[in-house]
Amino acid sequence: MAWVRRVRTASGATAVQIMESVGGRRRIVRHVGSAHDEVELGVLMDTAHEMLTDDAQGLLDLGMSVPRRATPLSKAPGPRTLFPDTSTRRVRAKTVSPGVVHRTQSRLLYGVLAAVYDELGFHAAVADECFRDLVIARIVEPTSLLDVDRVLADLGRVSASLSTRKRTLKRAHSGQYRDAIATACYAHASTVGDISLVLYDVTTLYFEAENEDALRKVGFSKERRVDPQIVVGLLVDRNGFPLEIGCFEGNKAETLTILPMIRAFHARHQLAGMVVVADAGMLSASNLRQLDEEGLNFIVGSRQTRAPLDLESHYRWHGDHFVDGQIVDTVTPRHRGTKNANDPMVKAEPVWTATDERTWRAVWAYSAKPFARDNRTLTLQAERAQSVVDGVKAARAPRFVKTAGNSRSLDHTALARARRVAGLKGYVTNIPAAVMEAREVMSSYHDLWHVEQSFRMSKTDLAARPMFARTRDAIEAHLTIVFTALAVSRTVQDRSGLSIRKALRQLRPLRSATITINGATRTFDPFIDDPTGALITAITTPSPGH
Repeated sequence: MAWVRRVRTASGATAVQIMESVGGRRRIVRHVGSAHDEVELGVLMDTAHEMLTDDAQGLLDLGMSVPRRATPLSKAPGPRTLFPDTSTRRVRAKTVSPGVVHRTQSRLLYGVLAAVYDELGFHAAVADECFRDLVIARIVEPTSLLDVDRVLADLGRVSASLSTRKRTLKRAHSGQYRDAIATACYAHASTVGDISLVLYDVTTLYFEAENEDALRKVGFSKERRVDPQIVVGLLVDRNGFPLEIGCFEGNKAETLTILPMIRAFHARHQLAGMVVVADAGMLSASNLRQLDEEGLNFIVGSRQTRAPLDLESHYRWHGDHFVDGQIVDTVTPRHRGTKNANDPMVKAEPVWTATDERTWRAVWAYSAKPFARDNRTLTLQAERAQSVVDGVKAARAPRFVKTAGNSRSLDHTALARARRVAGLKGYVTNIPAAVMEAREVMSSYHDLWHVEQSFRMSKTDLAARPMFARTRDAIEAHLTIVFTALAVSRTVQDRSGLSIRKALRQLRPLRSATITINGATRTFDPFIDDPTGALITAITTPSPGH
């Protein structure tokens, strides 16, 4: 004997099941499905009953036999009447056609990303729905402008026409969208965190083009490519949230990009006491002097080759032995060739003051783990150099090979000098020790990995490279969309604790379904379990203080 059962589940849905009684025991033959409203419940009940009453089936998928109805050989006798009794005739039930799924869409994902976009203040700053669609499409599935309508259709959005999308890109450049987005980013970052310290770095984006132009030029490529490229500068807060983005010629030196970016940011927001953190690639006497003259504090990485000069006094009085975690707070000359203010005849390290116009403050730290790594690298380099000296390898001389006429020899002096500074990391700043102690200087510099992570997200998750745009306006508009998408992605990542890629993997499969049943068309929302509901709540809940 088989029957259909309805049972309430722990999540509040109604499960429809086909049951069977065998030997006095009940067992579930099939779980037909779970309904979350009356329409779904009616469809599942009809499906279950059809499975039980379908004579042509004979056997359910799980092996339960369905009894066939017996057809009598002759009509049962009854009372003879003048007119036939129609009241007892069996009325044939109307057959309900099965439901038809027209489409499924990831509307939930679009709604979550749009909520973050609006909460960051971007829709208020740029009241352009087409621009928002382009940003969200870039996050979900980076693709060409022509293919954006496919991505938006999958998200339940009716895309604007291609000509409208092109006009939106023009407005993104001529309408100063980037300035409005950057202002909204600053407003958000200033309410949820500390923006007294900003991090700066640059990267390169190459083009699938053969010829250079005024912007796309062949220059030093971080990816060792020879294609035309541009240099992109990115300014973020200490948590990696983007604050400003800039575009420069492909052959522009890194040291020449930091001042325009910092000046634009400082002029826009008039921050007092701002600290700029950058790596050693930004270290130039001119940059540091101009930052100092404009009242900005800085922390930049120092080149390891400067350690012997900065630590001359330490080497004289303490030797070249360091213990793990040891810090030497000293000074470094502002200009190359300047006489060192660190007198090796004085045992105590000098204390830098803001009135000293000859030096900057220098912090040197020693770590045993980098020391071991540096030593392994130096040993390999020395072995490679020795093999060149011995004629085992090709004539191209690597590091530590000294050439005199036609003879080559191992440069023991340079090797010893390199081993002497192994494990040391230097930091140059114009912040006095009374304002920021040495360990805080170091920790602030080490936050630079956040800007590097943002660059990786831009290049991989948001597919900022390679670009196929040709004109400067189109390139600037593309970077504006990537910049905005990066801000939304960083927010999703910080709130959820997941990478943007993992968050998309969890939310995109939750699809709404548009179904026609018995002539009525309705869209059903996806089922959301408790962990997914918690994830959505975490992403869409504004950060404290905002």
